[in-house]
Amino acid sequence: MAGNSYGTLYKVTTFGESHGEALGGIIDGCPPGIQLDFEAIEVDMARRKPGQSAIVTQRKEPDSVQFLSGIFEGKTTGTPIGFIIPNTNQKSDDYSHIKDNYRPSHADYVYDQKYGFRDYRGGGRSSARETASRVVAGAIAKQMLPEIKINAYVSSVGPIHLETPYQELDFSKIESNPVRCPDEKQATIMEEYIRDIRKQGDTVGGVVTCVIQNVPVGLGEPVFDKLHAELGKAMLSINAVKGFEYGSGFSGSEMKGSEHNDLYNPNGSTKTNLSGGIQGGISNGMDIYFRVAFKPVATIMQTQDSLDNQGNITPMTGKGRHDPCVVPRAVPIVEAMAAIVLADFYLINKTY
Repeated sequence: MAGNSYGTLYKVTTFGESHGEALGGIIDGCPPGIQLDFEAIEVDMARRKPGQSAIVTQRKEPDSVQFLSGIFEGKTTGTPIGFIIPNTNQKSDDYSHIKDNYRPSHADYVYDQKYGFRDYRGGGRSSARETASRVVAGAIAKQMLPEIKINAYVSSVGPIHLETPYQELDFSKIESNPVRCPDEKQATIMEEYIRDIRKQGDTVGGVVTCVIQNVPVGLGEPVFDKLHAELGKAMLSINAVKGFEYGSGFSGSEMKGSEHNDLYNPNGSTKTNLSGGIQGGISNGMDIYFRVAFKPVATIMQTQDSLDNQGNITPMTGKGRHDPCVVPRAVPIVEAMAAIVLADFYLINKTY
């Protein structure tokens, strides 16, 4: 299997399966001498881990990180940082019913067709549990770029939308509720909706908005390695993501140029920011903001037709521990991938 690494200079490789001994990763290219805040890493891991509230999967995993290399006396050494995250609460029997069956909208069928073999326990390598390793790499990337502030939050769950512009939100309230929506009223409505969906044995999707502030001018490479192109790739590599838009996004296609152009101030900033902080694929110093759309979790506690490996259509009911809505736990993953992209371009920019 190829495609387990991301990045050019700040390069992250992940390994492991949902029901294996451990997940893990290797971070190559991290500069030496960075004093790591291990508590901050654990905080981000706790934000992603399962079992943190009643509206997410009840798998109980501490998601404690064990660093194996690349760190001495609390500082990065400049050598590869190796780490593992032990799996401690696997219930592989929950997946015995899909040993010979392909779940609708899962990767089961394509994995089997591509490799001729698959780990059916929790989806194996295709499980969203793989993203735990990304959060570790992203937490370290954030500490490489202390001036840059990255805040993601849930801006919609199903048909419930937070319409307030991000400039009017208090990001300190993101962690004040299990939905991770900074608007208390909307968060309550979203949480009640997710609970109701769960009672129905169903799932629902949503949108995570991310805002990146204090980005210097100049990150991103023109043509194929544009900053927004890499952000898009990073976000679309996250499990269950179905869409990415930055700045004015699709709404900009309905505007006239006279409405959409961001006019300059004398200091180089712009009066508006429909460009989303990126012009010509390069950061312009304004806030970068984008939205990431997540589909409903594919495993539902209802009976649906599935396909078995003999070509028969057979009924199947979902089992196991699954999120009724993935977006609350996706917030730190979106932040992590954004941080990895920025750290990579930061190092590339230093080569000029």
